[in-house]
Order: sequence, then C-alpha cells, then structure tokens
Amino acid sequence: MALSTSEVWTLVHTERQRLIADLAPLSLAEWETPSLCRGWSVHDVLAHLVDTATTGKRAFVWSMVRARGDFDRANDNGVSRFKRDDPQQTLAAFRQAEHLQKTPPAHRATRLVEAIVHGEDIRRPLGIPGEYPSVGVHEALAYQLRTPASFGGGREIAEGCRLVDAATGDAWGDGPDVTGEAVDLLLAASGRAIDPELLTGPGAHLLVERALRR
Repeated sequence: MALSTSEVWTLVHTERQRLIADLAPLSLAEWETPSLCRGWSVHDVLAHLVDTATTGKRAFVWSMVRARGDFDRANDNGVSRFKRDDPQQTLAAFRQAEHLQKTPPAHRATRLVEAIVHGEDIRRPLGIPGEYPSVGVHEALAYQLRTPASFGGGREIAEGCRLVDAATGDAWGDGPDVTGEAVDLLLAASGRAIDPELLTGPGAHLLVERALRR
C-alpha cells in the first residue's frame, strides 16, 4: 500500500534531521569528498538538497525555463545558487529548510528518492552508515522502477530483472533475480555505482552494469 502524503513527509523530515546530525562534525577536507553522484562533491549534494527542499512547483518550472529544459543544467544551477564558501553555512540553510514541504510537480515518492538516495550519495563515500525504514525505501524503489530514465527514474536499468529485498522477501519486476538490501537495490536502480558483491543472483551483473552506464 502506498504511503500517504503525511507519512512521506514524516519520513523525509526525519531523514533530513539525521543527515544534518551526520554532517555537522565534518572537516573541510571531508566536505570535498567525491559523492556517489557523478561530478558532485559531498558539499555539492548538500547544496542540491537545499535547492530541492526550498523549491516549489512554480520555482521548479522557472528553473527549467532558465535551464532551457535541461534537467541536469537546472540541478547544477541550483547547486551554484545554494552552495556557500563555508560548508557549515550550507548546512545551516538545510537546517532552516528541514521542515518544509515544498515539491516540484511530481509524485510525492520523489521526496523519498531524494532523501534516501542523496543521503547515501553522501554517507557511503564518508563511511557513515545510514539506516532507513523499509517502507520508505520500498516506496522509493517502486517509484524508480516505474519511472523512465528521462525523468530521473530507473525503469530501463532494472528492466527484465526481478529485484528481491533480502530482508523481507518483497520483490519487484520479472526476470532473473537480483537479491540484496532494499537500499542497495534502490541505489543501483537509480544509476549509482555500488559494490557488486552487495547484490547476488543471476541478474545481479546486469543490474550493476546498467547502473554503471547510466
């Protein structure tokens, strides 16, 4: 059963708070660590999260107009707008935005994708463990699997595979099995390069290879 809007925002707000706590002690060098999001540092990803947390439907449309319809350019523009010279100032801006409920004209599950995937974009390179409620990860994964790559989803990456959560047995799709923790399945479906040993099954190599090509 899909999560309600209020349930989604509760999860998102909780995750923002957890991320703030994890990032507060970082050194200046750690802020420049390359994230899992290609081309962006940990600081860049945080600036992107400030941008998405403070951007509503109208602002999103205008950002796309300014970027001439280029989604990646709009994201880069947002990073430039919110990234401060001092990473702690960027973190302070995120702290001020943590309880906002603004969203682009998209399904509410995109807020979970943002919170969880970008949380891992930051945490994994820094060696910070992240824990996420399975209901939130499942909702985000189901959304990514039905959304084409042109809209930021992972439908093509996971096409022809059956993704299985090793902890719960929940499964999505049809084809050779790919078994792993739900968050690892979500990252792979979102085009992130993850350790191949985190996934098992006859379809695992295919999912990992497609994620690398994303």
